[in-house]
Amino acid sequence: MSNTPDPENSRTNKTNEAGQEKLAELDRLRNEILSSSPEIVIANHCFGLFELAAIYLSDSPPRLRDATLAIDALAGLAGSIKGRLGEYELEILDGISQLRLAFVQMSTLSTETAKTD
Repeated sequence: MSNTPDPENSRTNKTNEAGQEKLAELDRLRNEILSSSPEIVIANHCFGLFELAAIYLSDSPPRLRDATLAIDALAGLAGSIKGRLGEYELEILDGISQLRLAFVQMSTLSTETAKTD
């Protein structure tokens, strides 16, 4: 038996350690979600869709088709659980209104810009 370290064993150990760390992190995240109310988790997803739509609208030129999909997804989600989002519902509904207004404004600007080109 040799006293020289086996590089293959070392790689395997590092891979196993990395896998164990990832599993521990996933378990930590799972427990964090389980300790949160579903209203908070769902509201966070809604805020993510809001941000996605806002990013598409703020692109130059605005990505109106992509923004429409994100706005519709947000509105569909919020509409399907209406009355069940607790304290976050008004903020989410207000965000949908803001996005729709911004969409109309960006659509108008895009049309006007296209006419002057």
